[in-house]
Amino acid sequence: MIWIANALVALVAALHVYFLVLEMFLWTKPLGLKTFHQSIETATDSAVLAANQGLYNGFLAAGLAWGLVQGNPTFAFQIKIFFLLCVIVAGIYGAVTVSCRILLVQALPAAIALILLGLA
Repeated sequence: MIWIANALVALVAALHVYFLVLEMFLWTKPLGLKTFHQSIETATDSAVLAANQGLYNGFLAAGLAWGLVQGNPTFAFQIKIFFLLCVIVAGIYGAVTVSCRILLVQALPAAIALILLGLA
């Protein structure tokens, strides 16, 4: 069961790397504009804020990756729990303030990973 939980943790980390790329490098490109339903003018005006947000997503991904490679199982568990909770809180906040879709894309996978990690 632990390998399934860790696979989901890795998926959540990969999603956050993808969010980093979208927000830091593709925000004003066609994929970024389409993904976030923005005009080029709005995206250009908010590009610095989006890059900052992308950097935070990168930190979440790094924390989850750290939990996956940590050699001490107890400490690894604690790291993964902490960063999954951070992802869930960020997802809930995003759902309340920006779009309910964030709850499904960001918070739900993290919540499932958290549950599986607890069961493992």
